[in-house]
Amino acid sequence: MHLCSAGNSDMMSQLELGKPEEKGPKKRVNGIFWILLLNIGIYVADHLFKIRGIKALYFYHARPAWYEFITSAFCHANWNHLSSNLFFLYIFGKLVEEEEGNFGLWLSYIVTGAGANLVSWLVLPRNSVSIGASGAVFGLFAISVLVKMSWDWRKMLEVLILGQFVIEKVMQAAQASVGMSGPFAIGNYFQNINHIAHLSGALIGAALILLVSRIPNKSSD
Repeated sequence: MHLCSAGNSDMMSQLELGKPEEKGPKKRVNGIFWILLLNIGIYVADHLFKIRGIKALYFYHARPAWYEFITSAFCHANWNHLSSNLFFLYIFGKLVEEEEGNFGLWLSYIVTGAGANLVSWLVLPRNSVSIGASGAVFGLFAISVLVKMSWDWRKMLEVLILGQFVIEKVMQAAQASVGMSGPFAIGNYFQNINHIAHLSGALIGAALILLVSRIPNKSSD
């Protein structure tokens, strides 16, 4: 009986060796859903309930407040503009959060979104107004690609397919803001702002990954 019990115990131990990933700390994906809800909530307050204070969250290039660099990344011109960004935010935000965690996701969103607005402010005319998460979308896309980058041909094929699809679709989404009516539609600047935000958001996302990768990992010592 004792030998049999020991054998069963060894067998159970061997079976449990195949479960380390299940028992290990698994990152829960919650942050991206809060980001999506925040974008939707601001849109509803702005366009459905017409709350005047929401317009103060837009990024006015003439005399910007510091918080507008961040808050404008949660505002959108119309439903088409919002819905397209929500789709890509979910896909790439989820990938980033799975790899970098909740804090990493929020940091990536805010840094790339605010950074894209900063570049737009430096490049575009002072009578421009910027809104939208497109800069953050491209930033999250760049980060999600770089953190999973490898020489695996399947990964490289995935990157190529996703890359051409994202660039095409997000560019189309950016054009939705051009048709915005009202005092915030200033010429064709929305189109230009989005193109600049896309490129700068992606570059800032790549720079953020390179910067973080240079920080020594104490856990590996």
